[in-house]
Amino acid sequence: MAYKAYRFRLWTNANQERELSIMLETHRRLYNDALAQRQWFYDEWQMSRSYEDQSGWFKEEREKNVWFARLNFTSAQGTLRRLDKAFSNFFRRVKAGEAPGYPRFKGADRFNSILFPKHGNGIKFTGNRLRVQYVGTIRVCLHREVEGTIKTISLKREGDKWFVAVTCEVPEPPKVGNILPAVGIDVGLTHFATTSEGEKIENPHFLKDALPELRRAQRGLSRKKKGGRNRKKAKRRVRRLHARVANLRHEHRHKVSNDLISSYGKIAVERLNVQGMVRNPRLARAISDVGWSAFVAVLTHKAERAGGEVKQVSPNYTSQECSACGVNVPKDLHVRVHRCGCGLVLDRDHNAAINILNRAWPGTGQLSVTPPLSRVLKEAVCFS
Repeated sequence: MAYKAYRFRLWTNANQERELSIMLETHRRLYNDALAQRQWFYDEWQMSRSYEDQSGWFKEEREKNVWFARLNFTSAQGTLRRLDKAFSNFFRRVKAGEAPGYPRFKGADRFNSILFPKHGNGIKFTGNRLRVQYVGTIRVCLHREVEGTIKTISLKREGDKWFVAVTCEVPEPPKVGNILPAVGIDVGLTHFATTSEGEKIENPHFLKDALPELRRAQRGLSRKKKGGRNRKKAKRRVRRLHARVANLRHEHRHKVSNDLISSYGKIAVERLNVQGMVRNPRLARAISDVGWSAFVAVLTHKAERAGGEVKQVSPNYTSQECSACGVNVPKDLHVRVHRCGCGLVLDRDHNAAINILNRAWPGTGQLSVTPPLSRVLKEAVCFS
């Protein structure tokens, strides 16, 4: 069996909006109380508290706390498991010698989702309606049918909007052969991607386009008095702008992935160390805006479902090596044309995409060592 996730917008009224906000805040306080309890037990008695211990504590606590009593028990267990998973990851990183990242208390802006581990227990999805305990029936913007057996449901607040994420168990898709051609893709900042066939996909620069308005909104937020209503309004405006940028990125990477999957059966990409690359202070914002890692993840997922294959290769010297003769031709980053002694004149990113394809499947994107003179002259005129 396989799993498939769906995400839909919720059309909430004022009363439902208020009840969902109260529920989210109560879950946040439960998370923080459980974290404080774990810290206190360790500081006082050097004892750890397990998920089972805290689940029993919550069962007793909800008889005294009227806010906890209004939480669905299984959803509260989902929040406690979330904390338990955070500690498990913390101890794993400590043993591996990595940066520990001790679990932190969640502020009001850093806790935005509620998990219901079991469908039908506190929440039920029927058609285009979602029934939530203590909230009521909410209309769902159902833009496609839900397939499979619903396993878990999550409610998430993004900006001033609410969404529902539904995870379903579906049969494993049948393995089908894919006879479409192979292609190499070189991602960049000047262009979002360049294929080994010379096609260029423009970089939309969503964050760059939104920066003027975002800067004005953030300056307005910084001038508002903390705790006031105007500050809350300004904060909502900033959140809406960030959410719009995120949605545009999400839509763009899915559109590009669909176009590539419909045309190619094998796709080669670079295995980039994005976390290391964003340490460059001059390029960090541009790299984060283009979203290479998320694009490769979406592309890989779609290719697997379509019977295709995405292979990641080493990015070392893909822009320096000549795709025709294999000779290393050093060039600085600002040099956008590859010129080799063998006679090949090619766009830098196009040359890199061919090398990426050859590293994944040798010989697939091999160019002629001596290209026709007419082509050389044409490329030289275009890039001169």
